[in-house]
Amino acid sequence: MSADLFEVIDGTWPAARFIRHDRWMLRAGEGGGSRVSAATAEGPVEDADIPAAEAGMRDLGQDPLFMIRPGDEALDAMLEARGYTVADPVTAYSCPVEHLTDIALPPVRVLHVWEPLAIMCEIWEAGGIGPARLAVMERAHGPKTGLLARFRDKPGGTGFVAMHQGTAMVHALEILPHQRKQGLGGWMMRGAALWAKAQGADTLSVMCTKANTGANALYSGLGMCVVGEYHYRRAPQEEKTS
Repeated sequence: MSADLFEVIDGTWPAARFIRHDRWMLRAGEGGGSRVSAATAEGPVEDADIPAAEAGMRDLGQDPLFMIRPGDEALDAMLEARGYTVADPVTAYSCPVEHLTDIALPPVRVLHVWEPLAIMCEIWEAGGIGPARLAVMERAHGPKTGLLARFRDKPGGTGFVAMHQGTAMVHALEILPHQRKQGLGGWMMRGAALWAKAQGADTLSVMCTKANTGANALYSGLGMCVVGEYHYRRAPQEEKTS
């Protein structure tokens, strides 16, 4: 990638506030999900530093949650010893923009739309992406757009793409259940690449949880390469029970 993966994440899917707190970066997510709510270490930390981060997150009205990035292995072990459990391992993919701009899109297959249309918000809502995550999209300061996919003259899916330091990142890609298995995911990624190229981006990136086998297969099948991984550590009392 042309820019640091985690800088691109923060730049294209930003928290409401970033707060330096002792040796930590805290994020005020305002209900926007783990990515905008997790604390990250700002350098080497010790076990004695963890309570300050926990207290800072609770002061924000958030449950303690840490993002574990490459290089955070010592922190990962300390949190494990405290009973924190792994949550949502994520894989990040990227490719040169030109890799996905070699095929012309069918007419009106993917539209670039910002502000989001009502149908886009409805598709996101159906996929669990509600107002708090739409607010994350609004906060992105760089170039950004929404993606509206169509198939057989009907809406098929939606997504969000924003750019930071020459890298465009796709977020919140949702396809309606009855429009799946029509290749819309691939067309939407190509639509994102065409938009990114027009904005001067050189790299297109996307992330998904390791558990999302369909999305991982899509991005691998498009020839995108794994460029990073991370996971979260969640306090044991926050684990949901069935």
